[in-house]
Amino acid sequence: MAWLMSLPAWRQALLATLFTYGMTAAGAAFSLVSGRCSPKVLNAMQGGAAGIMVAASFFSLLLPAAEWLEGSPAWKEGAVLAAGFLAGALFIFLSGRFLEGREAYAEENKRRGALTCFAMTLHNIPEGFAVGVAFGSACGEAGALVSAVMLAVGIGIQNFPEGLCVAVPLRGQGFSAGKAFFWGQLSGIVEVFAGVLGALAVGLISSLLPWALAFSAGAMIAVSCAELVPACMQEGKSGALLGIAGGFALMMFLDVFLG
Repeated sequence: MAWLMSLPAWRQALLATLFTYGMTAAGAAFSLVSGRCSPKVLNAMQGGAAGIMVAASFFSLLLPAAEWLEGSPAWKEGAVLAAGFLAGALFIFLSGRFLEGREAYAEENKRRGALTCFAMTLHNIPEGFAVGVAFGSACGEAGALVSAVMLAVGIGIQNFPEGLCVAVPLRGQGFSAGKAFFWGQLSGIVEVFAGVLGALAVGLISSLLPWALAFSAGAMIAVSCAELVPACMQEGKSGALLGIAGGFALMMFLDVFLG
């Protein structure tokens, strides 16, 4: 801990977010060994991804955004959360319309995979900011530094199933093992850049963080409701419901337990 305290805040944030990225990549690495998924397994995985994204939208994004705005007038808190959420959902809607017109993403599965990766990436940007802000705000205090480390550990553990739930369904949808892993791990690499930026610009990022959190929540809910849930329901409601409930419960447990 003494060695970590001797480092500048941006290097602390860099090390912490390299760990969180590594956990995303570790989850995505399952696509390298899992082979093609059976329809039932793919269905459950898509449902699990939807459940994880819905739970993360509330527990990892909207709830922290509301806590960040504590002390503000109630109307301002509600307006920031609502505006950010709607902007995120609109962004995914427009992105989907754009991808529908692109020849490379004309196939429905490819468009769905791209949007899922997109939403997970957006979700990881404010998480990286949060880690960077935590280290940048620690100011060498041991207690605050321990809290920042625990935040990074918690986010890293959450990232493992997220990487898995991006990469493995892509593998089952026809992507090669390498491409599925690439897109799965790519959703986590943004945390490294966002974490360093957050540590270097604590004041600015602190004011933008609630907007970014709410925006990411809207994007993830939009992808879950418009793409993942309808897709897995078409293949069988029982497996889809079990996957959604299991994914939601897993992410809820991790968020509450790791606090």
